[in-house]
Amino acid sequence: MDHPICATCGVQAERAVEACPVCADERQYVGWQGQRWTTLPEMAAAGYRNRIEQIEPGLWGIGTEPGFAIGQRSLLVVTGAGNLLWDAISYLDDETVATLDRLGGVQAISASHPHFYGSIVEWSRAFEAPIHLPAADREWIGRPGPAYEFYDDTAEPIPGLTLIRCGGHFEGSAVAHWQDAGGGAGALLTGDTIQVVQDRRFVSFMRSYPNLIPLDPAGLRGILAAIEPYPFDRIYGGWWGRNVLDGARAAVWSSAERYLRWASGTGG
Repeated sequence: MDHPICATCGVQAERAVEACPVCADERQYVGWQGQRWTTLPEMAAAGYRNRIEQIEPGLWGIGTEPGFAIGQRSLLVVTGAGNLLWDAISYLDDETVATLDRLGGVQAISASHPHFYGSIVEWSRAFEAPIHLPAADREWIGRPGPAYEFYDDTAEPIPGLTLIRCGGHFEGSAVAHWQDAGGGAGALLTGDTIQVVQDRRFVSFMRSYPNLIPLDPAGLRGILAAIEPYPFDRIYGGWWGRNVLDGARAAVWSSAERYLRWASGTGG
C-alpha cells in the first residue's frame, strides 16, 4: 500500500525515482512543479474516494474524486462468465473492493496502454485476479509481480471479452471487445487507443495527446485492421461521458478517413 504513485500520470511504481519513466517519455510529461509522488494512504488521508455508477446493463464506471492525475475512469464489465476490470485507476480502498465484490468481484484485469496502468498490482492483489497485458508493452511495467499474463495480438480472458492489441499510441496499445454490449450489438472499450473527442460523432488517434504528436498513417491503418473483424456499435472511452452510443463503427471509419485525408494534405 505504500508503493509510490506518480502524481502526474497516476502509475504506481516499485520505488520512487528522480523521474517517472512513463512521464519522462515524449508521449507524457513531468509536471511543471517537478516529479511528485504520493501513496494510497496519503491519498486516503487527503479525502480521495471512488465514484462507482452503472453505465449500461453489465457495465460500471469507477472514477476517483476529486480528479487525480490524468483523471480517467476504470470500467467493470460484469458477465455470467466472470468480470473484467479495464484500465485500472490509481486509487483503491476497502469501500471500492466491497462494492465490486457485491457485483461479483474481478476475475481478470487489463488495460489499454501504460498511461492507464494506475495501481494495477493493488487491484490484482485485492481480487486475486490475473493481469493480462500485451507483451509489446511489458517494458513499461513500473511495478513487477507474478500476476502478469502476456499476450501477443489477442486474448480472451473471459468468454465474450476479447483483448485486441492495436498499436498506435503505444506499440501495445489495445482495446477490449465486449460482444454482448448493447443487446448484442457489441462495444469497444478503448481508453484513448481510439479517443472519443468533444464532438462525440467522431474519434481521433494520436501518438501523444498532451504533447499533440500525431499518429502516423501506418499506425492508424494498423488500428483499423486489428478491430475490423469485430462487430461493435458503441465505444466507451477512457473518461466519464467519452462514449459513442450508436453508430460507433461508422464513426471510427469516417474519422479515420478524415484523419488520413488531412495527414496527406488533401483535407481542404
